[in-house]
Parts: sequence; structure tokens; C-alpha cells
Amino acid sequence: MLAENGHETPFEKSSLSFLVTTDIATHIQLLKHRIGCSINAESARYKELKDDKYYVPRDWPNDEKARYIAFMEDALIRYHDALERLVAGGMDRKRAKESARFYLPYGNQITADVMFNWRSFNHFLGLRMKPGAQREICWLAEEMLKQVKEIPGDPFKHTIHAFGY
Repeated sequence: MLAENGHETPFEKSSLSFLVTTDIATHIQLLKHRIGCSINAESARYKELKDDKYYVPRDWPNDEKARYIAFMEDALIRYHDALERLVAGGMDRKRAKESARFYLPYGNQITADVMFNWRSFNHFLGLRMKPGAQREICWLAEEMLKQVKEIPGDPFKHTIHAFGY
């Protein structure tokens, strides 16, 4: 009844947490939801990115994927090489890490801890599951909702129903 009548403040008392690995472009879209949402992501400024992770658009044709993968592999090699060259040239490792990250393109992936209250999660889903949303953020929103629906004991059953999911 509360959701149907637009009285959503009680839904701010719940908390949903996710550990997500996304490309930088999708991560930036997540950052746009900072009201009622807390995001803490690994940072190439403070952490040396040793695990080479990157996103490959799943709806691209194979020949384009191959060109893109070659580009990403080259960018990651350049990142690691630049880091070592900068350190060898006398730069302290902390500054070298934050400088070498300029070689990393938008397809590079980072992991983030994302926490929404339910009201903000509903707002996020409403925006990011629209047909015109970028596919990657839409797929992420759909997966997050799926994960909430699969929580043992179904604690959000009535909330999910009330908001029409």
C-alpha cells in the first residue's frame, strides 16, 4: 500500500549490498546514483592492478571483439610496462601506480562494493532497466534484481511485488 501510494520513505530503512565487477563506463553510471547509495571501489591510484580484467561487449561481432581484445591486451601491457619504467626511472611506486593508470581504457574492470537502500535501488532499477539505457548498466541492474529475488527466505518478496518487479 505504501509503495502504491508513493510513500517510499519507509523503504529507506532496508539495505542491499552487492559486490560487482564492472567496466569503467558502467562504474561511472553507478556513481550517478550516490543518493541512498554507497559505493567503494578498488582504485588504481592506491592499488596496483595486477589482475588484468577487462570487459568485452557481448553483443559485438566476433571480428570486432578480436580487435578490441588485442587493444585491451596491449593497453594492459603498456600499463604494467609504464609502471615499471617509471619506478626504474626514480619515481616512487605510489606515484608511478597513479600515473600508469592513464594507460587503462574504459573497458578495464574494477570491483566495487555497492550498497543501496531499497528506495534508491528502486529508483536505480527504474532508470537503468529502461529500453534506452546502456545495455551494460541494464544487464547489471537486471542481475542485481535477480540476486535480490534469490536471497534465501525471500525477505523482500512483498517489496519486490509492491514495486512491480
